[in-house]
Amino acid sequence: MTGRLVLAGTPIGDVSDASARLGRVLAAADVVAAEDTRRLRRLTSELGIAVGGRVVSYFEGNERERTPELLQALVDGLTVVVVTDAGMPSVSDPGYRLVAAAIEAEVHVTAVPGPSAVLTALALSGLPVDRFTFEGFLPRKPGERGRRLGELAEEPRTMVFFEAPHRITASLEAMAEAFGADRRTAVCRELTKTYEEVKRGPLDELVTWSKDGVRGEITIVVAGADPDKIVTGEDLAREVAKDEEAGTHRKQAIADVAKRFNVPKRTVYDAVLAARDPGK
Repeated sequence: MTGRLVLAGTPIGDVSDASARLGRVLAAADVVAAEDTRRLRRLTSELGIAVGGRVVSYFEGNERERTPELLQALVDGLTVVVVTDAGMPSVSDPGYRLVAAAIEAEVHVTAVPGPSAVLTALALSGLPVDRFTFEGFLPRKPGERGRRLGELAEEPRTMVFFEAPHRITASLEAMAEAFGADRRTAVCRELTKTYEEVKRGPLDELVTWSKDGVRGEITIVVAGADPDKIVTGEDLAREVAKDEEAGTHRKQAIADVAKRFNVPKRTVYDAVLAARDPGK
C-alpha cells in the first residue's frame, strides 16, 4: 500500500492564519520536505508543535534530485508533507515535480489549504475577480520580459504577477509600455504582515511611486484589456497605410503608429508585413 503526499499551505505573513489541521499534519508526518528548514523550525516553534518525522530540504536547487527519494518514501507507504516558505507548494514554488511523479505512481495526493498571496491580492485589488490568470514571475531579462508582456497585451482577464523588490520599477515600466500607461493596477506588498500596503492606480503613477523604493514580498494585479480598445494587426497595418498615403515614410509611420496605440514598434512592423503577405 502506497503512502500519501500532502501539500500543506503555510501562512503568507501572519502566523495566526495557520490552520489547526496544518499543525496536526506536520506533527504526524513521516517526512516533511521543506523549502527552507529554518523557516519550518520557526513556524513549528510559533505553532507550539514538534515534527516527529524526518525533515529534509526541498527547494529549487535540489528539487529534481530529491524528487525520486521522496517518491520512493511514498511508494514505501510513508506520509510525505511538502511545505514552502509561504503559501501553497507548487504555485511558483517547489512541488509540481513530486505531484506529477506521485500521480504517475498512483500515490494519493491531497492538500491542506492555506492562505494565498494570489487570491488575497486579487481580492484587495479592487479589480474584476470573475476571471483572472496567474502569470507568476516575469523573466529577468528586459527583452524576454517585454516579449512576455507583449503576448499578454490583449489578455481580457485580470492578471496576477509576483515580483522581487529590486525589479518592481523595471517591471511596472515594461507593463506600462506593453499595456498602456493608464492600465489600472494594484501593487500589494507584505500581505497580512504588520506593514501591509496596497497601492492602486494607473501604471504610470505606480512607476513614479515605486522609484522611492518598495520592500517586502510583492504581488502585482493588473486589469485585463478592454475588449473595445483592443487593436488588431489589421488595424495597425491600415493606420500605417494611411500615414504613408499622407506622405510619411514607412519607418516613421510605423514608429508613429506604435506610439499612437502604445504598442511595440516590432508589433506594428510585423502587422505591416502580414498585411503585405497574408500567407506568412
